Amino acid sequence: MPSLHKPLLLDIPFDNWDWDEVPKYRREQVRKWVFEKGFLDWDKMSNLPKSLKADLSEQVDLSPMEPVKVQGSSDTTKKILWKLRDQQLIESVLIRATEGTKGIRASRLTLCVSTQVGCALGCKFCASGLDGLKRNLSTGEIVGQILLARNEAGRRIDNLVFMGMGEPLANLPALIPALDIILSPEGLGIGARHITLSTSGLVPKILELANYPAQIRLAISLHGGDDETRTKIMPINERYPMDHLLEACEKFIEQRKKMITLEYILIKGVNDDLKQAELLAEHAQRLNAKVNLIPYNRVDGLDWERPDIEHVKLFHKTVAAGDAPRVTLRMEKGHDIDAACGQLRLKEMKAH
Repeated sequence: MPSLHKPLLLDIPFDNWDWDEVPKYRREQVRKWVFEKGFLDWDKMSNLPKSLKADLSEQVDLSPMEPVKVQGSSDTTKKILWKLRDQQLIESVLIRATEGTKGIRASRLTLCVSTQVGCALGCKFCASGLDGLKRNLSTGEIVGQILLARNEAGRRIDNLVFMGMGEPLANLPALIPALDIILSPEGLGIGARHITLSTSGLVPKILELANYPAQIRLAISLHGGDDETRTKIMPINERYPMDHLLEACEKFIEQRKKMITLEYILIKGVNDDLKQAELLAEHAQRLNAKVNLIPYNRVDGLDWERPDIEHVKLFHKTVAAGDAPRVTLRMEKGHDIDAACGQLRLKEMKAH
C-alpha cells in the first residue's frame, strides 16, 4: 500500500507537476498515462526510463486507494469498497442505465462518488453517518475513485453523481479542485452537464457553489414537504429550515439559469402521506424543479421501510397532479449488494 509520508500526485494540480530536471514532455507522458489510460502504477508506464520511474516513485504516490471488495448486482449495479492509504474505507457505485431504455441513453454508465469518510449530518435513513464523520477526502481521493472505477468498468464513465458517502458541499476545498480536474480536457474531460452534486441543504455552501463557473447540476435531498417531517429525517433542517433552503435554491437558480432537482426518498409511515406529496409539488412548482422519487433502500440496523409499490405509485401520481414540472419515479438499484450509501463499508468494519 502507498505511503502516507509521500504526497499524492492526484492532489497536485497538473500545472504544478514540477519535478527537478524532468523535461515537460515527460510530465505530459505521465499525464497521459494517468488521465487518458488510467494507469496508477509507475511500473506500467512503459515509455518512461526506469531511473525516472524510480525517482518519481520516491517523490509521490500514484494510487490513492485499492479495491477491497467488489459486489455485482443482478440489475447491473456494481459497488466498490476502497481502502485508502490510512486504511479508512469508502464506497463508489457504478450504475448502468435502466434496462429497456432506448437509444444512446441505454448505454450510459454513471458513477456515484463519495466525498467524505463517513458523514457528520446524521440523516436518519442513511448508513453513511452511522459511524460519524472520520475525515474529508482529498482532491486526489475524489478523482482517484473515478479513474479506478473507470478501469473496473473497462469503459468511459458518462455521468458523475456526487451522492455517495458524505456531504459534498461540506468538502468544497477538495471538491472544487477535483471538479477542475474532472472538467479539464487535460484531466478527465467530462462535461459539466454530466455532473450532479447532491446536498442535504447547506445553505451558505449552495450560495457559494452558485459562483462556480461550470454549469454542473444541483440536486437537493429534500425528503420532507414541511419542517416537522424533514427535521425528523434530517437534523440539518434545524439549522437551515425549509424556507431558508428554498430561498437559497431560488437564488442559485436565478444566478445559474438552470433547473435543479429535488430528491425525495419515500419512507413508509414517515414522509409518504399524500399531504407531503402535495407540499412537494408546491415546492417543485415554486422552483420550477424536477422531482426524483426514490423508494427507500433498507439499511441494516435501521427500522425504516419502503412503502408498498401501490402507495409509491399513488404518491407519484399526486405529485404529478400538483403540476410539478417533471416527476420521475426511480426504483433505485442494488438491493442485493448493500447499495445504499455506507452499507458495504459498515459490514466490512463489523467483520473486522
